[in-house]
Amino acid sequence: MSSKDTGPGVVADNRKARHDYLIEETYEAGIVLTGSEIKSVRAGRINLRGSFARIFNDEIFLYDSHISPYEQSGTYFNHVPTRPRKLLLHRREISRLDGLIRQKGLTIVPLKVYFKGRRAKVELGVARGKKNYDKREDIAKRDAERDIERVMKSRDRD
Repeated sequence: MSSKDTGPGVVADNRKARHDYLIEETYEAGIVLTGSEIKSVRAGRINLRGSFARIFNDEIFLYDSHISPYEQSGTYFNHVPTRPRKLLLHRREISRLDGLIRQKGLTIVPLKVYFKGRRAKVELGVARGKKNYDKREDIAKRDAERDIERVMKSRDRD
């Protein structure tokens, strides 16, 4: 962790998104959370699987991310787990994203949620969906790299 990062670091990682999509660009966005939501996120009780971002009225929102209710807060003060959450980006970044996703096959997916200082941030990826053969190719590459690494380690031991 660098000296700039004083928070607990990465809280949630959407590894499935990197498997299902080819990430073309990434953006860092702030996320608007309520009190009980931020406490749940600090506890690591957030799930990004299946979530996505959409632009609506020149604002960007995160949909289908699940933040579990905070146990210590009462039922009155708790939040709805899957409500749309506003993301904070500069106007020109939102305009650029809007132009990119209007292209065929591009979408915005959250890649990870982390803390930068005291603020919760979400890393967004502009992504293109992978075909099944692309996924198989990635798995084959990863297996080949793992095998090469294993051979190199065993050769170093001898």
